[in-house]
Amino acid sequence: MKIAFIGQKGVPTHSGGVEKHVEKLSTRLAQLGHEVTVYTRPHYTPATLSSFHGVRLVSLPSIATKHLDAITHTFLATMHALFQDYDVIHYHSIGPSVLAIVPRILKPRSRVISTFHSRDYFHKKWGFFARNFLKAAEFFTCKVPERTITVSQDLNRYAREFYHCPAVYIPNGAEVEMDASDETLVRWGLRPGRYALSVSRLVGHKGIHYLIKAFMELEDTNKLPNNYKLVIAGAPANTKEYENYLHAMASGRENILFVGEQRGRDLAALFTHAGVFVQPSENEGMSMALLEAMAYGLPVIVSDIAPNLEVVRGGYGAVFPVRNTEALKRELAYYINRPDEAKRLGDSARMRIDDAFSWDAIARQTVEVYQETIDTHSREYQWTSNHAA
Repeated sequence: MKIAFIGQKGVPTHSGGVEKHVEKLSTRLAQLGHEVTVYTRPHYTPATLSSFHGVRLVSLPSIATKHLDAITHTFLATMHALFQDYDVIHYHSIGPSVLAIVPRILKPRSRVISTFHSRDYFHKKWGFFARNFLKAAEFFTCKVPERTITVSQDLNRYAREFYHCPAVYIPNGAEVEMDASDETLVRWGLRPGRYALSVSRLVGHKGIHYLIKAFMELEDTNKLPNNYKLVIAGAPANTKEYENYLHAMASGRENILFVGEQRGRDLAALFTHAGVFVQPSENEGMSMALLEAMAYGLPVIVSDIAPNLEVVRGGYGAVFPVRNTEALKRELAYYINRPDEAKRLGDSARMRIDDAFSWDAIARQTVEVYQETIDTHSREYQWTSNHAA
């Protein structure tokens, strides 16, 4: 099967949940023997890189601004795809999926799929016009492709109830990078088990300001072990103002560390040795960072938004009401000061990921959606041909 992925910035992953999803899925599909093409943007993936772990990479330009980067690259990728012999053209995210209508009309031999990763218009980096464009794009994501995949059950319910879309639920996955670097902790003055970790883009809806406030108040009231640290790994996404706000909040706090965007062995080391993982988001699709933290066996503390509850409900993580700093403080203090309870929670989290969020299983489920869509089209074409005759 020949498959094209459109909408992501590129692979290998530097940052971004969609990009990591595409990397893990595309490489698994290549391992299964499929011919996979991922369209990349030169500001994210070097244009000279033409393949990655068996996946063909096609670099096309974009207007690399906040509002035009994704849509201009998706347009060029879509035009390129029209002249290829892909069996499946798979769009990722609601913004790029607005152009799924083009191959539906102009390339009827290819099956068109979209993955609904998140209700992006809730993300605080977008202004009025961008939010309304994304809301319209959500309609296209649910109505235009032949099949729509959602990465969470919450999004699946939403697509079915609001758009009457027979969406297919296939979750994000997680895996552990075993080759962690010991030098990472030394570089930042960290000790194993003696820091809380947050991994996310520095965007307002990720709620990092709630976490910083809770940590500072615990520190000020001596409810944390001596020199216990908070590590915030991530970079802004056209949200430099929010990053500056977070740095101003934490000004003068030696135990709050901003380590920037991390990946590979350094990120693996941060996950491996953290004492607790915290995700205070106001909105998510299904968080890759949360799944990875659980795969590493970390106790996780998360806001009670539906996509988080979908993963941790049943005793696999600690939960606090979204935006409630006082409740977040209580959960942090409890698990930071009770390492035995934290370990128990982390062990259950690891089992949860092993049971339900394997990338190999996700790749097989995705192939089933592709094949079912191809077979359905073939049956419909045969029926039409027979009746026309």
